[in-house]
Amino acid sequence: MLKDFSFYLQEFLRNVTLIRISPFDIIDIAIVSFVIYKIIVWIKDTRAYQLIKGIAVLIVITQVSKWLSLNVINWLLTNTLSYGVLALLIVFQPELRRALEEIGRSKIWGKFLWLGPDEEMAVKWQNSVEEIIKAVMYLSKNKIGALIVVEGQTKIGDIINTGIIIDSEISSQLLINIFIPNTPLHDGAVIIRDGKIKAAACFLPLSENRYISKELGTRHRAALGISENSDATAIVVSEETGIISVAYNGGLTRNLGPEALRKILLRPLKQEKEKNGLSIFKWRR
Repeated sequence: MLKDFSFYLQEFLRNVTLIRISPFDIIDIAIVSFVIYKIIVWIKDTRAYQLIKGIAVLIVITQVSKWLSLNVINWLLTNTLSYGVLALLIVFQPELRRALEEIGRSKIWGKFLWLGPDEEMAVKWQNSVEEIIKAVMYLSKNKIGALIVVEGQTKIGDIINTGIIIDSEISSQLLINIFIPNTPLHDGAVIIRDGKIKAAACFLPLSENRYISKELGTRHRAALGISENSDATAIVVSEETGIISVAYNGGLTRNLGPEALRKILLRPLKQEKEKNGLSIFKWRR
C-alpha cells in the first residue's frame, strides 16, 4: 500500500511540474479574483444579496429533482431558470445602473486626469458647507420645509433643467429665502453643483421603495428617489417636525445635528485627501 501511495505521489508531482505558469497567468488570475471579490462586496450591500441566495436555492432544488427523477418539478424549474438572465436584468436594474456608474467614476480613471490638489476650491467648499449648515439649522428651528441636493460625480442635468437656473454663490441667506413659504421658488429642490447654487424649484423622481415609512412625506421620497438614481446627497428638513435627514445611496439617515451634517458634507473631500491628496472639484474642470 505504501508503494501505491508513493507511485501516486510521484505521478502527481510529475504532472505538477509539467504545468507551466507564466506571469500573464498570474495577472489573469489576480484580475479575475479581484473582480469576483468586488462583485461579492457590491452584492452584500444591496437587496440583490437575498435574491441571489434565493436563486442559488432554486438551482440546488433543480439539481436534486433531476437526481430523484422528479420530472415535472425539474421541467418547471429548468424552464424558469432559462429566463433567469432576463429576469435578473429587470429586477436588478437600479443596482446594475449604480454599478456601471461606479465604474465610470472609478478612481482608476480619475488618476489619469487629475492634475493635482486645489486647496482654494477645498477651502471654498468648506466655507460653503458652513453656509448650508447655518441655513438648514435655521430652517429646522423654524420648521420650514426644505430639500437641498448636492450633486456628486453623476451628473443630474436633467433634474436641473426642470427648475429655475440661479448659478449663485452659496449663502445661508439665499438658501433660507428660497424656502420661505409662499415664495415663487420654495416648492421644489435646490441643486448645488460645483460649489454653487445651480438651480431651485427642481422636480425630483420619487422613490418607488414600498418599504418607506408612511410617516415620511413627498420631500423624503424625492430625496430617496434622487439618491437611488445618482450619487447625490439630499438634505431634507421636515416641515412638520423640523427634523433634519440625509438621503444617500438609497438610504435615509434621520435626526441629524450640525456636526453629523458637517461630516457627511465633508466626507467626499476627506476621502479624496486621504487617498490621493486631491480635490473633489478638480475632476469637474
